[in-house]
Amino acid sequence: MDLSRVRMALESKSYDKIADICDNLMLQVAADGIAYEEEWPYALHLLSHFYVNDINSARFLWKSIPSSIKESQPEVAAVWKIGQRLWLRDYTGVHEAIHGFDWSEDLQDLVAAFSEIYTRKMFQLLLSAYSTISIHDTASFLGMSEDDATNYVLQQGWTVDHASQMLTVKKQAIVTEQKLDPSKLQRLTEYVFHLEH
Repeated sequence: MDLSRVRMALESKSYDKIADICDNLMLQVAADGIAYEEEWPYALHLLSHFYVNDINSARFLWKSIPSSIKESQPEVAAVWKIGQRLWLRDYTGVHEAIHGFDWSEDLQDLVAAFSEIYTRKMFQLLLSAYSTISIHDTASFLGMSEDDATNYVLQQGWTVDHASQMLTVKKQAIVTEQKLDPSKLQRLTEYVFHLEH
């Protein structure tokens, strides 16, 4: 079984491509009648689906993994624990699952990249849902210590009231770009010229 495309995607940090590569390769290997179960990188495959926010495909993959693999490969179970927390929208639990396992060298970079994306996603959620939030809750959502979470959001322009332990969210300005259509400008010029004369 040739996993070279998977390795290349990992080395180039093209994590968003790994799920599709694995899905296609799994179909190809199965169609060729090759037994792959013992060698398949299930943990990587599952995590790559979480990376691209495809929880349903990850659930189907989990159901297809033989019980012997689930029981003999703790890293597969650890990745699935992340998925369970995502499914339940247990934001703190996702971070606990990420940081609660000693990941193999093959997965360390992908786990770190997923953690970073997930933290940014949680920050955007806080940004859209709150005008004020406690430091404790912010830390839980972001999977950080209270000091780290406070520093993180202060760098984003938020303010802190140390007495109440509350953070005030700074909404990001929405930038809209208006494009000037030359034909509309020409028509406007002609209209104004017509009115003046």
